Amino acid sequence: MSMLTNLGEQVAHLHDTTLACAGAPPVAPPSPATTDDDRPALLWHWIHTNHFFNSSLWAEEDLARRTTVSSDEIAQNKRAIDKFNQARNDATERVDEILLTELGLVDAASAQTDAPVSKVPANARLNSETAGSIIDRMSIMALKIHAMRAQTLRTDVDADHRSSSQVKLEKLLQQRADLGDCLDALISDTQAGRAYFKVYRQFKMYNDPRFNPALVAEQNKARS
Repeated sequence: MSMLTNLGEQVAHLHDTTLACAGAPPVAPPSPATTDDDRPALLWHWIHTNHFFNSSLWAEEDLARRTTVSSDEIAQNKRAIDKFNQARNDATERVDEILLTELGLVDAASAQTDAPVSKVPANARLNSETAGSIIDRMSIMALKIHAMRAQTLRTDVDADHRSSSQVKLEKLLQQRADLGDCLDALISDTQAGRAYFKVYRQFKMYNDPRFNPALVAEQNKARS
């Protein structure tokens, strides 16, 4: 499974490259996936998609904290944050579905259902964090690294600001490297039959008008 070799390093490279090309969040969206049969291409499509929505979230979070614009503009930012967060979680689940299929841990035909058919070895341990969630955390870490590196290059601040930012940057780089190592270790353990993970459905109820009690109340009021 060559696409899983040094996956942590490959993921960090994609995150950093797309941010460098964009100059600032958000990164460019991925090209549409052409086929479900090319699983390596499909995996990278959804890793990129996750990063695109995380970077879009990052940009909206900055905008949502403005203090000199109208409440309507902030409300628009908050609604965009909800939308991007849902899409980011959906992409994380898709990454896990593809990886679980590629690793032979679930039946491919059932991978996208709420009840995937498990093919986990009998003595494998369950890892509480999924590979997709580690990749999601690496995306957020890449955004922090990009933003902190920019702080080290500012010319409108004093040397102490740049120096303290450099210390933080080095810590963030180490934390991201740790996550990449944990991702590779999890993949290695699953390939050896020592571990497995599952797709954890997020079921974001606040975004669903069928489950959010405030939205249900609005709908009931509109009917009455």
